[in-house]
Amino acid sequence: MDRYFKRALPNPSPRTVITAGLGAFLAIAALSLLTTHANLLLLMAPFGASCVLLFSVPASPLSQPAHVVGGHVLATAVALTLNALLPDTWWALALAVGLSIALMAALRLTHPPAGADPLVVFATDPGITFLLFPVMTGAVALVVIAAVFHRWSGHEYPLKHG
Repeated sequence: MDRYFKRALPNPSPRTVITAGLGAFLAIAALSLLTTHANLLLLMAPFGASCVLLFSVPASPLSQPAHVVGGHVLATAVALTLNALLPDTWWALALAVGLSIALMAALRLTHPPAGADPLVVFATDPGITFLLFPVMTGAVALVVIAAVFHRWSGHEYPLKHG
């Protein structure tokens, strides 16, 4: 088993480790500062997990802009709809997570951190504006920050098709 993990997850270079941590730090710091000082709600817990993908594995299909923004928007829209229509029960929450994941897969917008968005929606019962702030605006901001950061650090992001 240990050999499998060594092949599947090769040791990253010190530069890769530092770049991943620094990128995530800067992205969350920027969103946090904007949330605090510009009075724009741009943070939610799943964005920390999005930073793992955006800065540790930016070449992954799951890290590309359409997946990050589309996955979060889709999962949150599903959760907001089901939270408004269904009783606040365990099965409604489970349905929101399952349906979000199924739709992300069907639409080829899979972004694993977005699977947590329904948990946030059902726990906090936000209004419809939650879809715009923090979800859509925050996800777009993360992608823009990642693109600028990776360009500055000499990496390609987002990947170009074709």
